[in-house]
Amino acid sequence: MEVITTVAQLESSLKPLKVKGLKIALVPTMGALHNGHLSLIAEAQKQADIVVCSIFVNPTQFTDPKDLEKYPRPLEHDIKMLTEAGCNFVFMPTVKEMYPNYPTPESWSIDLGKAEFVLEGEFRKGHYQGVTQIVFKLFDAVKPDIAFFGQKDFQQVLMIKNMVTALNLDVQIVTCPIIREADGLAMSSRNIHLSKSDREHSLVLSKALFFIEANYNKYPLADLLAQAKQIINAIPGVALDYLTITDGDTLLPITEKANQNTVALVAAKVGETRLIDNVIIN
Repeated sequence: MEVITTVAQLESSLKPLKVKGLKIALVPTMGALHNGHLSLIAEAQKQADIVVCSIFVNPTQFTDPKDLEKYPRPLEHDIKMLTEAGCNFVFMPTVKEMYPNYPTPESWSIDLGKAEFVLEGEFRKGHYQGVTQIVFKLFDAVKPDIAFFGQKDFQQVLMIKNMVTALNLDVQIVTCPIIREADGLAMSSRNIHLSKSDREHSLVLSKALFFIEANYNKYPLADLLAQAKQIINAIPGVALDYLTITDGDTLLPITEKANQNTVALVAAKVGETRLIDNVIIN
């Protein structure tokens, strides 16, 4: 596996492979890799000839400087995981490489639709502008044929798809299923911040989502949500930001049950750690 730190070096390494007509896949990450990330690498290997994994903790998508500061960065561990997974390239640029004038902000504004401003967009204003800004830069550097993202960040994938459509980018976006721990907790780089009791309490998020999924056709929507919220609110140390059943394209709450494109999403602070999760109902 080749470790690359500059865009120029990346372009130079990928050029002969593209000339050969090989299909290039990109798996963008912020590092602190776990089996959820490895599932993206594995899927990319099935659908492409060459896999590039990027590791970059992007400062423009953090709305809280403390959150940026404490984001885990176990680079040696990540490189070992990617090497063992058979990844071809890891792209690990510095902040200055991606944002030459940082911390002076670069001009970036894109219409991502109304879904940008709900749920995570409401709690982390400007977050998806930062996300699409860096993903566009990574697409521009790698010029992949196909890119892989995890369903756990459901709203993020939607925003990236909206960006691809808005800018008419020639890249296929693939969403891969959430990978969970044996007890149901969605894998996340942030899980390492959970204390033992927080870790136990965090299981209530997937429990509430699975309750909604299992009982979607049994109860009226309002009752379904009320019971699921009750499940979460019964657990100490869990502060709910939102729990909602939405249309998968608009992320607006549904008012009547649909037979397709329905997703339940949750966000909550468990102790000091904010977690998100979702379940696609149909």
